[in-house]
Amino acid sequence: MATEHFNQVIKGNVMKLKGFILAALFCVTGTQAAQQKVIYGDDNRRDVYEESDTMLLELAKSTAALISTRGLSDDGQGMMKINGRKLGQARNFCADEPYGNQIAAANCSGFLVAPNVLVTAGHCVRSLSDCKNYNFVFDFKTTHSGQTEYKVPKSSVYSCKKVVKTVLNNWGDKMDYAVIELDRKVTDRAPLKYRTSGKVANGEDLVVIGHPSGLPTKIADGAYVRNNSQSAYFSANLDTYGGNSGSAVFNSRTGVIEGILVRGETDYARNGSCTVSYRCSNDGCRGEDVTRITNVAEILN
Repeated sequence: MATEHFNQVIKGNVMKLKGFILAALFCVTGTQAAQQKVIYGDDNRRDVYEESDTMLLELAKSTAALISTRGLSDDGQGMMKINGRKLGQARNFCADEPYGNQIAAANCSGFLVAPNVLVTAGHCVRSLSDCKNYNFVFDFKTTHSGQTEYKVPKSSVYSCKKVVKTVLNNWGDKMDYAVIELDRKVTDRAPLKYRTSGKVANGEDLVVIGHPSGLPTKIADGAYVRNNSQSAYFSANLDTYGGNSGSAVFNSRTGVIEGILVRGETDYARNGSCTVSYRCSNDGCRGEDVTRITNVAEILN
């Protein structure tokens, strides 16, 4: 009987271990660990049509969504339709979770730094093959409340010509960035300004513009630098999610890019039978990591 009891205990522990391993594999696959983000304090995200700050609106014009080539379809009238599932359905949102009725289409975010050069996160584009599987789409944004269809002019859609450089260090300095040459020059919006030397000040106010969870462009301010000790990146309390990876993080005062959003806290949490955004206090949790743009500046120049 003692032997039988011992075997049952061992079997039970093995099953628990298998369950733990499977859960871990489910939660962290591919680059998901690098992409997870969170809400700090109040949810400061807002749509482009809700923004009144002219500087932020100009900055948003030069940010892009990385959308699978299969995620766009030609409407035959000079426009490209952006296809995606409603985020609330895909994530089983609770009724009061925002943006559930908007589509999720972007895998990552990026931003324009030269007429034909775009920067994103290294874990978003690891190879030329990755790059060729994306379209780089400007103007994926919500223009009015209740919008259900998203189209952009063909002129706002670009493809990958070359990966200038991609870096992803999961250990050590944790460097994470990619520089992409687009198939043609962007002529209807200005390249963004970025820091070329020094580093952002401790406590400096920040704003991030990108595509949280693949949604249309969101602007999120009310953040600041929390940890400035690492040479390759700094940490901040930015309201970001997977899909924000590759987003430009701007100095709120100057509009100059300070870095590239690359990793952070868990996105969502269960609330009974549905899902809500994971929330932390402004000074709580691990913070969101931002690759310093000065690491990329030498390549860009």
